[in-house]
Amino acid sequence: MSADKKYELLNKIDNPSELRQMEIGQLPEVCSELRQYILETLSSHPGHLASSLGAVEIAVALHYALNTPEDRIVWDVGHQAYAHKILTGRREAFRHLREKGGPSGFPLPLESESDAFVAGHASNSISAALGMSVAEKMLGTKRRVCAVIGDGAMSGGLAFEGLNNAGSVDNDLLVLLNDNHRSIDAARGGMSQYLLDITTSKTYNTIRWKLYRLAVRLRLLDRHRRDRILRAGNRIKAAIGNQKHNFFESMSVRYFGPVDGNNVEELVRVISRVKDFKGPKVIHCLTKKGKGYAPAEQDVTTWHAPGCFDVETGERKKSAPQKKWQDVMGETLTEMAREDKKIVGVTAAMMSGTGMSRLHEEMPERVFDVGIAEEHAVTFSAGLAKEGLKPFCAIYSTFLQRAIDNIVHDCAILNLPVTLLIDRAGVVGADGRTHHGALDIALLRCVPNLSISAPSDARSLRALMNLARTGEHGLMAIRYPRGTCQWIGNDMDGDIEYGKARRLMDGDDVKVAVLALGPSAMEVRDELVAQGKKEVGVYDMIWAKPIDEALIEELINRGVRQFITIEDGVKIGGMGEGVEVLVSSMNQDAEVTIIAYPDQFVGHGTVAEQRKEMGTDLQSIMEAIDTAIEKVNKE
Repeated sequence: MSADKKYELLNKIDNPSELRQMEIGQLPEVCSELRQYILETLSSHPGHLASSLGAVEIAVALHYALNTPEDRIVWDVGHQAYAHKILTGRREAFRHLREKGGPSGFPLPLESESDAFVAGHASNSISAALGMSVAEKMLGTKRRVCAVIGDGAMSGGLAFEGLNNAGSVDNDLLVLLNDNHRSIDAARGGMSQYLLDITTSKTYNTIRWKLYRLAVRLRLLDRHRRDRILRAGNRIKAAIGNQKHNFFESMSVRYFGPVDGNNVEELVRVISRVKDFKGPKVIHCLTKKGKGYAPAEQDVTTWHAPGCFDVETGERKKSAPQKKWQDVMGETLTEMAREDKKIVGVTAAMMSGTGMSRLHEEMPERVFDVGIAEEHAVTFSAGLAKEGLKPFCAIYSTFLQRAIDNIVHDCAILNLPVTLLIDRAGVVGADGRTHHGALDIALLRCVPNLSISAPSDARSLRALMNLARTGEHGLMAIRYPRGTCQWIGNDMDGDIEYGKARRLMDGDDVKVAVLALGPSAMEVRDELVAQGKKEVGVYDMIWAKPIDEALIEELINRGVRQFITIEDGVKIGGMGEGVEVLVSSMNQDAEVTIIAYPDQFVGHGTVAEQRKEMGTDLQSIMEAIDTAIEKVNKE
C-alpha cells in the first residue's frame, strides 16, 4: 500500500478547518489513520505512546466540534496530545518528533498557535484554562476554552484548586476528563443514557439557564441563595443518576457523562451539545490507554514510553543492559531497608522511573506512591520523619520544583532527617524545556538546614545514601542524572565525608584547580590523564552545600590562582557562584571560571547537543582548562 493510500484522509488535513470539512462518518477512519501514523513514527522516534493512542478520538472530536485554533485547547499533559500536533499543521514535522529542530514532545505555544499553553508538568490545565476563560469573558470575545486532563493528573492538588475556583467565578470553561483507569467501568443501562441525553439537551439547558438568569435579574436570589439552589439541584441529579456526579457538581461544576471517549462520533455529539452551555462543565470520557495496539493495551506501563519497537511484532529494540543511576539507587535502598526497618520509600507517580519499584517488589508495605502530588510527597515524608522513620523521597528534579515551599516549611525549619533523592538532575535530552533538572541546586542552596550532594559514580551514590541513613546531618538532597551510571568499578581514595571533596588528581605541580560536581569530575579526570596534564588538579566536590572551604583555602595557600568549577545546573545561584565568593574572600587575585548552564531554557534534542549548546560538554571544558593553563604560563 502506498503512503498516500495508507493515509488517504490524514494527508488531506493540514489544519483543523480541513478536518471540519469532512463528514462525521469519516472520523473513525481519520482516527485509525492517526493511530497508524503515531505507531509508525514512534517505532523509530521514541516518545510517549500509550497515552496518545488512547486520546486520538478526543483530539479529533475537539478539533471537529470546536473552532480551533480560535477556540483554545489546553492539554494536560502533552503525553496525550500527539494526534493534536499532527492535526494542527505538523504532520510531516512529526516524523522528527523530539529531535533538535523538530516538534517538542509537549504542547508549546512557542511552536504553534494551536498549542494554547505549555503542558509538560501535570495538573496545570484547569487553572490555566480557567484564567483564559475568565479573560475571554472580561474581554468580550467569543472564544471557547477547553482543558483536557487525564485521571492521573487529577490526583495533583493544583487540579482541585482550579476546580474549586471554577465554581465561584464567572466563566464558561469546558473540562474534558480523560479517564483511562482500568478499574473504572462505564455506566450501563437506560437510565444512565437517559440522564446523559437530557442533561446535554440544548432545550433543557437553555430553559434552565434562562430561568436561573431571570431569578437573578429579579433579585429573587442573592448570591448565597442561588449558589445553594444550584448545588441542591446538582445533588438531586447526582442522587438519581451516577454517583460520580457528586464530586464535580458539589463545587458547582456541571457534570456530563460518562461518555465513551473512544467513540469519536458520540464524543463529537456530546461536545457539540455542551460547548456553549453557560458556566463551568465537565465531560467525563472513558478511554482505553494504548487503544488500537494490542501490546500497549495489555501492558500500558511498558508502552508508556517504550523506545524503538517493531510495529508488526511488538518487539521492543533493546540495547545491551547497562546499570542506570535509578537502578543503583533502588538496589542500595533495598539493601539498607533489609538492615534498617525504619527506612521507607516515597515517590510521586514515578515508581519505576525513580527505581523505587525495586524496594516495592520486596517490601511493598514500606513504599508509598502518592500519585502526581510532589508537594504532598515531601510533606508526607516530613511527617514520617517527625515520628522517627527514615524516609527516602525520590522525585525528578523538574517536578521537585513544585515542592520548594514544602521543603522549606515542612522539612528544613525542623531540620528533619528526610533524604531527597533528586533524579534526572541536569539536562534530559528529548523531553526538553519542561523536563530539564537545571534549577534544583540554585533553588535549594539558599535553604537553611539543607545540604546538597551529587555523586560522581555508583560507589559515591551508595556512600551518600548510607550517610543520609544515619540522620546525623538532617535534611539531605542527593542529585544524580538520567541515564547510565558510569565508572561503577573505580576505586576512589578515601571515604565520603560530610562537606568534604575527594581528590581525583592532585600533586605539587598543580596550578589550575578543577572543582567538579557530579559525573563530569570523572570525565574530566580521565581526559586529563590521557593528555598527561599534571599541572591540573581535579577535585570531586561531592557537596554543592556545604562547599569544602578547607580545600579551597589549601589550594589558595599552595599558590593556585586559576579555578574552574563545573556543574550540571544553572550558573545563577549555583555551586560555582558559591566557590567564586569564597575564592574572592581568600585572594582577590585568583580567578574563577564557572562552567554551568546559561540563563535560558534549552530546547529538546540529544544530551550531547544540549551540553554543546550550553558550553558544558567535554570539549568546552577542556578549552577552558587550556585557557587557564595559558594564563598561568604567562604569569
